[in-house]
Amino acid sequence: MNNKGILLESGTGELEVLEFVVNEKHYAINVIKTKEIVKVDNITKLPNSKPAVSGVSLLRGEVITVIDLKYILEKEIQDDAKKSMTIICEFNKTTVAFLVDKVVGIHRIGWSEIKKPDSIVENSLVIGNILMGNKMLMLLDFEKMIMDISSSYGNYEKNIEKVKYDVDRSDVRLVLADDSTMIRKILKDVLIKAGYNNLTFFDDGQQAYGYLMDLVNKKGEGFLEDVQMLITDIEMPQMDGHTLTRKVKENDILKKLPVVIFSSLITDDLHHKGISVGADAQISKPDIDNLVNLIDELCIN
Repeated sequence: MNNKGILLESGTGELEVLEFVVNEKHYAINVIKTKEIVKVDNITKLPNSKPAVSGVSLLRGEVITVIDLKYILEKEIQDDAKKSMTIICEFNKTTVAFLVDKVVGIHRIGWSEIKKPDSIVENSLVIGNILMGNKMLMLLDFEKMIMDISSSYGNYEKNIEKVKYDVDRSDVRLVLADDSTMIRKILKDVLIKAGYNNLTFFDDGQQAYGYLMDLVNKKGEGFLEDVQMLITDIEMPQMDGHTLTRKVKENDILKKLPVVIFSSLITDDLHHKGISVGADAQISKPDIDNLVNLIDELCIN
């Protein structure tokens, strides 16, 4: 599978998801995160690896880690990888393969159609539920999977070490939108340690936009006293980051607010999407040190 012909416009409030099946349950992943779908029959098991790691495979000269989604979701080992389909994904500057039972197809939906899970299960791997007739697709948090497997902040760790912590940032107020509980925790930990103590978090773009509009309605041009930057993910239920950015930049008052898109979906091929909706800057996860430097540049220097 290639991504030609997928949704190309930005800020439309739509996305395309790939539906797949694991243990007779239906799941989804944003098509943008997928590179191709293949059968992989040359998996080499690694010594002392975790059960969720099936091994590594050589795909066109690149060694790729193969993750067993059945184990992650059901705690059952995929007993015959040769019968499985493999979804090759790229995010956070990493290429990973995920074993699934079956790939069903691609659906175009609105971000508003993705319902957030109940707060009781907010720490699960499901970041959204998509109702399609009498069937429900569960949109998964693949970043959290990788971090859970590594038992750490994964690729974020080396970037966290580069952050400069000797700058007075106490007066800067930031609004952040990201649907991943894990990413919100990383951002909160790092930014507070860096001295950014005035943080307001939201887990979807609609909530963030509502908060900003409330400030505008109350304070007009003076809203900038309460927020100096919006940092947003792209992939969120209710309202995605591209749509959020477009709405901010189309508003006569809000457009003065710097918007930084911080997402694993920012690649050379997709960078133009953020530009088209008016983002002031785009940074690919996990470059959190560059994010801190950019906040310094736009809000302090």
